[in-house]
Amino acid sequence: MPAIPERQPIADPFTGIVLRLDQTHLLARTPQPGTEVVASGDLVVRYGIQYLDKPHLAIVPGLVALDYGEIITGDEAWDFLLHRSNLHARADVVGYRNDGADEMIVVKLLDPVAPVHVLIYSDTKAVQPVARVSALIAEDTAGIAPRLLDYLPHFESLEAWQRRE
Repeated sequence: MPAIPERQPIADPFTGIVLRLDQTHLLARTPQPGTEVVASGDLVVRYGIQYLDKPHLAIVPGLVALDYGEIITGDEAWDFLLHRSNLHARADVVGYRNDGADEMIVVKLLDPVAPVHVLIYSDTKAVQPVARVSALIAEDTAGIAPRLLDYLPHFESLEAWQRRE
């Protein structure tokens, strides 16, 4: 029997800061006036899939055990969960929830069509996120991971984000 592989949650590096404005967390490259800096430096961005009946919870998948015995990790597991998980509703997803708790949940209890939770971690070993961010504030997106831009709304300035409709 093959060994169970190590968890490999998808992740993207980001050098910048996490800001808080009121109750909202934002990702930015530079400080913004009127905001509080929550974290800064070389950060790790991970992505969570929301629970079906608990929208405040999400799991950052580390591996997926399909119901016929195959185990997948990393980008392959992420792609499976977003695009083919309906074919294997009994598959188990192992990872960490957005509150840092270790979790194993059946695919059919997840909502892969809900917006992806974009979670910021202090480093690659952390299991508890610093924050769930709602938007990216950056004049220039050069060097930012394409996946991050896919899942997080981008605004060129804090003022543009505040004017959004």
